[in-house]
This record gives sequence, C-alpha cells and structure tokens, in this order.
Amino acid sequence: MKSIWSGAITFGLVNIPIKLFSASGENRLEFDLLAKPDLSRVKYKKVALSDGRELENEVIVKGYEYEKGHYIVLGDEEFEQANAKKTKSIELLNFVDEDEVDPIYYEKPYFLEPERNAEKPYALLREALRESKKIGIAKFVFRNREHLAALKPVGKVLLLNQMRYYQELRDYHALRLPASDNLSASELEMAKMLIEQLTEPFTPEKYYDTYIEALKRVISEKVKGKPISIKETLPKPTQVGDLMATLKASLQATQISENRDAVKNERKKGKTRAKTGKNNGTEGI
Repeated sequence: MKSIWSGAITFGLVNIPIKLFSASGENRLEFDLLAKPDLSRVKYKKVALSDGRELENEVIVKGYEYEKGHYIVLGDEEFEQANAKKTKSIELLNFVDEDEVDPIYYEKPYFLEPERNAEKPYALLREALRESKKIGIAKFVFRNREHLAALKPVGKVLLLNQMRYYQELRDYHALRLPASDNLSASELEMAKMLIEQLTEPFTPEKYYDTYIEALKRVISEKVKGKPISIKETLPKPTQVGDLMATLKASLQATQISENRDAVKNERKKGKTRAKTGKNNGTEGI
C-alpha cells in the first residue's frame, strides 16, 4: 500500500509520527462512455471559457472569487500556511465510549502506521484505548479541508474513521414515517422471534458483492451473443392484512432451512470421518 498523507497523532504532549493509508477500496467494474452511433470513446475535456483551449492538469490552479470576476489564486503552500500545525497533525480532542457514537457519523476508514522510532508510543496509545474501551475524537486537515474523525484500535492497527459533522446530516423529521402504536404485541413478538432465528455471529468475509458477479455473467453472455433473460422479479410488498401470516411463514421457512443445513453439516462430518478412518488404516475396524 502507498501512504496518502503523513503527520503525527498529538496526544497531550505526546506526538506520534504516522503515515495514513486508505483502509478501503472499491470493487466495481469500469465502464467507458461511448457515443451511441459508432461506439467511439467519449472524452471529457477541461477547457478555458475565454478561448476554448484545452488545458492540462499542470496548468490548472485553485482560485477564490472574492469579488465578481476577481480571483485570488492559492497554491499548496498557502493552504498549509493557513495552519501548518493542523495540516500535519491528527489532534485528539477527547475520548468517549464507542457506543455513544452513532454509526451514521462514520464516513471513510484509514489505517495509521507509525514512523520509525514511534512504535512504542503508537502501541501504548493503541493498548490504552483497547483496555479502556474508549475511542479518540480527533480533527485533522486532509485535502484542504478539516475533518472530524474517530480513532480506535482494530487488531494491531489504529484505525482513523473520518466522520461527518453534525451539521452535515439532514433532519429526518420531515419524512413520512409510521408510528408504532398500531402494532400488536403478537406481531412484535413474532418479528422478534424471526430476528432471533436469523441471528448469528458477524463474519464479514462471508459477504461479497453479488451484483458484480451477476453483472459479469450478463457481460459474458452478451459477448457470446446469447440473449439475456431476466429470471427474477421484484418482490411484492407485504400487505398489512397478511403481515402475521407472512411472519409465521418466514419463521417456518427459516427453521426448515436450518434443519437442511444441519443435515448437510452432519453428512459432511460423516464423510470427513470416513476419509480420516481410511487414511489412518482403520477402515473395517
């Protein structure tokens, strides 16, 4: 991985030099934009409005319009000079219990790696956070903007999760949302039973982008000249009058599925035991 920023975690009077790495990547297919008649590539150009000339990135600068038609140009050095300390530090402001922070505030994760000779204070902060079950709330300047962030240990790494500011979140009260007073106790109990039936430990590696896989199959079929058939239809909304019956059917279907999985697992175990017995020379004993 390539670091995309370097600075230091400031923790009281302690400074821990670090490098910042993106902790996530996109799993997606890349599509080109084409002109419909001849499928030629579509290219976006950056042009000067004054004379229409095409511009390369190297000659494009950032400007602020302080009066209509009048700009002041800022370079990288000016952005850093605004506050040199902030542009090179992750300043820990305070510490909170992790469950106090609603996940809606989390935006993008980054890994932090200590620079040489900063391993011990890095490990100290990591383990102190782990044992106290706290996360650090911090601010740092990245790409010419000050961000709020949460610092927490994940395994051996310190994870910096860029956060949204409270002011950036929209108010949901304008949405048309249902009340809970028209739910019956039996409906609620049945829904809780279904949730309990479907509860299992979180295993992140078992989840993957199934849409990408389906899209690859569509592309493969189209390349071969085969017709694309839509096999699935959108599910119909559950009718209010059928809610209880649908919950019961869901619960029964889940139980049947679990029983099938249990039988399959037992068969696999039996085959494994049989193979182990043969390999150990115990067949027929």
